[in-house]
Amino acid sequence: MFKPTWWLKSVLEIDEKFIRENHLRGFILDLDNTLSMHGSPAAEQGICEWLEEMRLLGMKLTVLSNNTKKRVEPLATELGLDYIAFGCKPLTAGISRALRKMRLPKKTVALVGDQIFTDILGGNLKRMPTILVEPFHMEDKITFRLKRGLENIVFKREKKS
Repeated sequence: MFKPTWWLKSVLEIDEKFIRENHLRGFILDLDNTLSMHGSPAAEQGICEWLEEMRLLGMKLTVLSNNTKKRVEPLATELGLDYIAFGCKPLTAGISRALRKMRLPKKTVALVGDQIFTDILGGNLKRMPTILVEPFHMEDKITFRLKRGLENIVFKREKKS
């Protein structure tokens, strides 16, 4: 349930070849540590250009974040992306809403995020492709360190199987 379909360093590694080889038509994108630093009002370097490339390829893009509308709306709007705030991942209701907005079959949409216990688990529960990306940086808060520690245990176990 925690194993992503693909593991990539960053969304920036997703290109036309990857999309065509995997028959993808859209991405549901996490926001924090996937498109921007956690809590940052701006996208990370290269994200705006990547989004433009995705649009030129005809990809449908929607942000799905567990964060609040106050956090998600300004950056999603600046990036020209549809969004769903308070997505409650790993529950699948937010994912279902995003898929309905995109009007695409779930097998052609990948959920992209940096956390296995929310993004990857949610996508896997919905039985859709998932892409795990590395976070831009490790947060200092104890809750994030705990979560990342648990993820490392799961990663080691997954790599063995």
